[in-house]
Amino acid sequence: MENYQHILFPYAYNILGTTEDAKDAIQDVLYKFLAGGKEDIEDPKNYLIRSVINQSITIKNKRKKLQLGDMWLPEPVATEEADANIKLNEIVSYSLLILLEQLNAKERAVFILKEAFAYSHEEIADTLAVSVEHSRKLLSRAKQKIDQVHAPVPASKDETITPAILEKFMHAIRSRDTKTLESVLTADIAFYADGGSAIKVFAKQCTGMQEVADLLIFVFHRFDNGYTYTIGEINHQPALLFYDGDVLKYCQIFGIDPETNKIFQISNMLDPEKLKSFGNGFVAS
Repeated sequence: MENYQHILFPYAYNILGTTEDAKDAIQDVLYKFLAGGKEDIEDPKNYLIRSVINQSITIKNKRKKLQLGDMWLPEPVATEEADANIKLNEIVSYSLLILLEQLNAKERAVFILKEAFAYSHEEIADTLAVSVEHSRKLLSRAKQKIDQVHAPVPASKDETITPAILEKFMHAIRSRDTKTLESVLTADIAFYADGGSAIKVFAKQCTGMQEVADLLIFVFHRFDNGYTYTIGEINHQPALLFYDGDVLKYCQIFGIDPETNKIFQISNMLDPEKLKSFGNGFVAS
């Protein structure tokens, strides 16, 4: 069953955006699978994938009702070991996960299956019990909603440029060098922060080069000056992880435009509940 858990995790996580909800979806499906009769199931793997996808849609629909009016960011997953763990490659980028919050659960599932797992519309229709035509319409609506917000930009993967940008970013903040900080940000940069129910953040959203630069410098010197940091990778995007001793206090995930090498998005994750399992991927309970 452990092998199935790792196979199923990317499907559930990409639809739900949190590891805990993904675990719940997987465990619910596996429990019913093990408790019920399996002799009539010709392809257990595809049966479990289909069941987890539909269970994830159900959970997403229920949870969405509780998130209205608040800033919510996906739970981070460390992807530095993606080469060693092939299933981590199927986890979508952090910037894309944020965009997917614009979609309803079924649109999101169709988009994920088509774009991340290369399902055909015939396979999607079979998985979600919809017609092929409806699958095409759901994908079209999903892409239209995403394009209206911001087209996904792949993160820079350059092993020399990205650390240099982040070191320049941190040096500018530490030295209160607004001009240098603005030089690594796009004009329309978006900043998001999610502290969950435990951490009160100074600002949940901010846009624009000058506004974001001023906010970053103020928050760092007001709250973060004693933390150490390391450079890592979260959901296939560069990140800074800030520690108080050995305790991870928060992380910043960066969207970097590979053409300009400028930061177009910063996502601040401070919610302790979403950080507690960071780096573990899927761990069976």
